[in-house]
Amino acid sequence: MEVYNRPFVIAEAGCNHMGRMEIAKDLIETAAHFCKADAIKFQKRCPRELLTLEQYNAPHPNPENSYGDTYGSHREFLEFDVDQHAQLKKWCEEAGIIYSTSVWDLTSAKEIASLHPQFIKIPSACNTHFEMLQWLCDNYEGEIQLSFGMTTKEEEEQIVHLFEKNGRAKDLILYNCTSGYPVPFKDISLLEISRMKAQYEGRVKAIGFSGHHLGIAVDVSAYTLGAEYIERHYTLDRTWKGTDHAASLEPDGMRKLVRNLQAVYQGLTYKSEEILPIEQVQRDKLKYRKH
Repeated sequence: MEVYNRPFVIAEAGCNHMGRMEIAKDLIETAAHFCKADAIKFQKRCPRELLTLEQYNAPHPNPENSYGDTYGSHREFLEFDVDQHAQLKKWCEEAGIIYSTSVWDLTSAKEIASLHPQFIKIPSACNTHFEMLQWLCDNYEGEIQLSFGMTTKEEEEQIVHLFEKNGRAKDLILYNCTSGYPVPFKDISLLEISRMKAQYEGRVKAIGFSGHHLGIAVDVSAYTLGAEYIERHYTLDRTWKGTDHAASLEPDGMRKLVRNLQAVYQGLTYKSEEILPIEQVQRDKLKYRKH
């Protein structure tokens, strides 16, 4: 018998703060008080560690979205240091929402782990950074969430095996994800959730869904298929400058997503008795009886 846990919704702010702490604070407070999300997630990169010198000095592929003369300076502009992340975590605690961050490199993983968040996210782009995964298994006590975008089945097994080998698989949440911004509906591949459940349920803590699509209908289906954790990009204004804003939900969309998932959670039950009390009233009034 299928038992559904309450959906856990993560508003992924990423770098949609545009390098400004006051916008990040607004994102936190809006996600907590208006959207009623469970967690908000930012990103941490060390661009000089993550990028080759050639990549760092190259122009941004979409100059209209760039915050610097080069891709590296663009990425640096959008970064908060570890002290700023500590402030973000404090604001989250004050607002009553869980703070988290995606880490893209070993330096960033060490910095964010020092803040002891409840969970750290590994983005699809970095899920085969086995040195970083090993360091987290050895040194970070919290939950590790990891997306499977642009990942082969062989790589998936290597990742899960690493966590199993280190006795940390029960702290691991795997996300079905298609890496694209935005992703057309035909490429979302929701039934991968069913495959992941069949393959990894019992081996890891849970299965989640990280969506980069438009609208909120698909997320309800993902939850119904068994994704307990739902992560969506989130911004205050989809027209703002930057790559991720257009593939993000604005506050009202995030609020409706949380509301709809909660409604579906309440509805995903079996009848507690053959005729429910609410039905008995109608049965007494409407049910056919042979006279």
